[in-house]
Amino acid sequence: MKRLSAEAAAALVRARDSLAVPLGPGQPIAFLRALGARERFDDLHVFSALLVELFALFAKPGVRMRSGFFGPAERALAAAGHAVEFVPADFRRFSQIARGLAPRVMATAATPPDADGWCSLSLHAGATVDELQRAGRDPQRLLVVEANARLPRTLGLPPDHPHALHVDEIDVLIESDVAPVALPASSPSAVERAIAEHAARFIPAGATLQTGIGGVPDAVAEILAMRPGGDYGVHSEMFTTGLMQLHRAGKVSNARKGVHAGYSVATFAMGTAELYAWLGGEGREQVRFLPVERVNDPTEIARNRALISINGALSVDLYGQVAADMIGGSEHSGVGGHEDFLMGAALSPDGRSLVCLPSTATLRDGRRVSRIVAALEPGTCVTGPRHQLDVVITEHGAAELAGRTVRERREALIAIAHPDFRPALVSS
Repeated sequence: MKRLSAEAAAALVRARDSLAVPLGPGQPIAFLRALGARERFDDLHVFSALLVELFALFAKPGVRMRSGFFGPAERALAAAGHAVEFVPADFRRFSQIARGLAPRVMATAATPPDADGWCSLSLHAGATVDELQRAGRDPQRLLVVEANARLPRTLGLPPDHPHALHVDEIDVLIESDVAPVALPASSPSAVERAIAEHAARFIPAGATLQTGIGGVPDAVAEILAMRPGGDYGVHSEMFTTGLMQLHRAGKVSNARKGVHAGYSVATFAMGTAELYAWLGGEGREQVRFLPVERVNDPTEIARNRALISINGALSVDLYGQVAADMIGGSEHSGVGGHEDFLMGAALSPDGRSLVCLPSTATLRDGRRVSRIVAALEPGTCVTGPRHQLDVVITEHGAAELAGRTVRERREALIAIAHPDFRPALVSS
């Protein structure tokens, strides 16, 4: 293992090369910044997802990025005409894509080595663990680890999933002190709180929870933390600040969940700086990080008792088809674990999947539109197929769709649309 500066490590990437870095919080920020300072690339092919900043690297000629999940950075780069393209795939399949690409260079963020030489993968297990290890074993490939003392040292479930790389596997170690990207604490709006109140009615004591990001999941966690009951479990793609607060309220026991009993399980975490400190301290033993192909496997999800999945959407049509990643013909985010958790919750004993969205949206020109629509806008791809839908929730109520006819679904969805748009939906 060599200890190098970020600049020296970046110089090891060839003008024509291939590179993969993890989604979001697993990205080696100093290394990517140093690559962006390189003078030129002839053909650098990068696989990643959810960039945590607008890295200069991806605006350079000769650099091509394929992304499995768009965030603000990818949207901005693509809109500016740079070579950033979307790969339609759920998060669970990213590991297969990485293995097929077999990039010569694999790079990740991690903690500095402990006394035994182990670097915790910290906030991200995701889809790159196996490929990082394969790169470390292959003398023709390069494994770069950016060791950052500001990252929390988190745990997996050894022996199969240690959630760490050993220094003997690593080719190049970079020392970094870049602050991990933190999300501000959310302040749910009145609409989000109303949606959360409806959602909370579907969550019994002892349920296993999966939540996404945003005001609605955080408001649900706040409601659950304050009301009687508890004994919840957590099996979630993402571990959030709201889930931390539920732990702190003493509402999470993980005693009744069915799989990985005793632990909250996630594949990555994003939230406030307070969350990261908690994960590296009080929460270290309580939360375990596993590869996404385990966490998001619908059969694994279904092994949990009363798995309640809470996710968002951009729009839902009157058939019950969900658009959660596209607006018109433009990619907005990605598939992630959306359908995996719809399916897994449906197969879980007493499980329910809740798709939550405000009934309206305000466009850039100030026009207000319904998010319950007669038909999805042309060019919009379906994220959640109608046969997977269980419950759709807006601030106006909950539409239970599973087992209902096409006519009954239509009527239930119109009933939770904004009143101003119901007449047009009825006549559509």
